[in-house]
Amino acid sequence: MLYTDSLSRLIKEFQKMPGIGQKSAQRMALYVLQISKPQAQRLAKAIVDIKDKILYCSICGNITEQNPCSICANPKRDPAVICVVEDPKGLLAIEKTKAHHGHYHVLMGNISPLDNIGPEQIRIKELMQRIEAGGISELIIATSPNIEGETTAMYISKLVKPTGIKVTRIARGLPMGGDLEYADEVTITKAMEGRLEF
Repeated sequence: MLYTDSLSRLIKEFQKMPGIGQKSAQRMALYVLQISKPQAQRLAKAIVDIKDKILYCSICGNITEQNPCSICANPKRDPAVICVVEDPKGLLAIEKTKAHHGHYHVLMGNISPLDNIGPEQIRIKELMQRIEAGGISELIIATSPNIEGETTAMYISKLVKPTGIKVTRIARGLPMGGDLEYADEVTITKAMEGRLEF
């Protein structure tokens, strides 16, 4: 199908988004074409606004429109317990559970030697500065259960252990409702290692 120059440009821009292929980009561009001009202007303004208004919290690194973010500024949260996550998506996932009542530290990535990402490229230095400032009793490491996440967790653990701060790792294992026979060996191993007493 032949598209006009402006529609082709929009399709190409949508294709640059993660997980968006040619067909999805076409659907999105055609959707934009079908909506009213005021709706399109609101969409464009929302995109420009996040570039103008969103910043990173100077304490935890989370995305925010105020500095510090609402979590770091909340006096009801426990600043002595910090949950370390890879990115803002991880923070949001944990916040949805309402299981963590402390603060966060967003690394903005993982250590990945294959991708030339070392500890210097993520926010480990800032984490250590927070620890050195004092007042932290526990660090909960909540990185993904993959090679990069495990490498990052182990690296942070080795850095923090000498400080005497308690370092914990979120449990990993079988999901609720999952069948044991379909789980891979690593998942079953982690589930066995993280077992709890009844």
